[in-house]
Amino acid sequence: MAKTAITPTRHENYPEWYQQVIIAADLAENSAVRGCMVIKPWGYALWENIQAYLDKQFKASGHVNAYFPLLIPLSYLEKEAEHVDGFAKECAVVTHHRLKADGNGGLIPDGELEEPLVIRPTSETIIGESYAKWVKSYRDLPILINQWANVMRWEMRTRLFLRTTEFLWQEGHTVHATEAEAVKETLMILELYTKFAEEVLAIPVIRGKKPVFERFPGAVDTYTIEAMMQDGKALQAATSHFLGQNFAKASNIQFLNKDNQLEHAWTTSWGISTRIIGGLIMTHSDDDGLVLPPKIASKHVVILPIYKNDTDKATVLEYCNRLKLSLEAQVFHGLNIIAHIDDKDIPGGEKKWGWVKKGVPLLLEIGARDIANNSFFVMRRDVAGREKQSYTAEEFTEQITTLLDNIQQNLFKRAADRQTTNSIEIASLEQFKTAFAKDATGFVTCYACNDPAIEEFIKPLQVTARCIPLNQGNNSGICIFTGKKVQQKIIFAKSY
Repeated sequence: MAKTAITPTRHENYPEWYQQVIIAADLAENSAVRGCMVIKPWGYALWENIQAYLDKQFKASGHVNAYFPLLIPLSYLEKEAEHVDGFAKECAVVTHHRLKADGNGGLIPDGELEEPLVIRPTSETIIGESYAKWVKSYRDLPILINQWANVMRWEMRTRLFLRTTEFLWQEGHTVHATEAEAVKETLMILELYTKFAEEVLAIPVIRGKKPVFERFPGAVDTYTIEAMMQDGKALQAATSHFLGQNFAKASNIQFLNKDNQLEHAWTTSWGISTRIIGGLIMTHSDDDGLVLPPKIASKHVVILPIYKNDTDKATVLEYCNRLKLSLEAQVFHGLNIIAHIDDKDIPGGEKKWGWVKKGVPLLLEIGARDIANNSFFVMRRDVAGREKQSYTAEEFTEQITTLLDNIQQNLFKRAADRQTTNSIEIASLEQFKTAFAKDATGFVTCYACNDPAIEEFIKPLQVTARCIPLNQGNNSGICIFTGKKVQQKIIFAKSY
């Protein structure tokens, strides 16, 4: 059996493999604060690239950025009963505004607040307070605002990127004059997230509407993109919520319409978080570490110079620097190629494996003999067995964008094929139980009621209803749980 860089392997212990990939790639680590993580530079570079792409798309579609308070008065959350009930168990609360000495060399809270402040689990209520002041007339609409921020949800069981007490995200909050405009916004953002997941992260997703018992607290409809991880479990990659007039009524967001009549506005909210990095890891990585799609990688190619003496060193580094400049003049999907020369004083094998574990798409080693032959070997990180192919400098420079595109497409196809292979459609409750028996995973589609009553059948199997896929047509069938005639199929899976 071939030795792998990551132990245990995916097949031996998938959860622990995931943690070890993060450590080996130097993406993040647990902090001294319970449930919180330190995102290290290689991991944060991924988040920066996610921000850069999405921020550009948001602005191109008319949205602007703003920032709202981290602390939310408790009374604001109480205005929307369903919303606060949905987040109540996850809220961290600030009750004092200073510390004092306890007389024993320690500190204790002092100065109790008149009203407790909740560290934002999400910002609908505090943003709604501002929108209520800004919106007076239909001429003030729409409001299309996004914020990049951190949030806090007091999770009982945490896992790096996938579920942490504090995490980073973007949250869009928009206000509209009509229901139709708000629904259009919700679905437009869902398409934007879909394009980002599939075309940039190379993660195939299923677009759908959450069943009523899985939607965002206080929303009329929650739309989602669902992705399948390598172990067959589902990950909610991003969500877009049509909030109707619920939050507008709670925050008193009203406006005079064209007929000079006062009415409540229609609102949306939507977001994607650092959780998507966990999804990226679990979709593409292998038993040697992280594997990055080129469109999200912070370095496209790493050059490893090899030399035995100072004379060789000068020649090799000069050659590598010329190659680096020629590569960085190439444009890959609107951005210049990012090449890096790693000349650290580290043994060659250790250095190479370090970049393999970090998932850099292309890796090449260049020594004096390679320069003399005007050819070197290039390793594609997405190819099993770390196969190498020989190129001249001119060939590699000319073909690098094609190579990167091939890697991007290969990773998407591999994930899409996996999703297809591990998805089935069933027609009975017995088939459902068989599909999720013991440790079985995958996506299971069947006719089912959009009703909390079906949870009594799925919860004992540790299964969740992921979404009602969009564009199902006018088909109808019999719910496998209740026997009732229904108009939709629902996708079920075990999930993160």
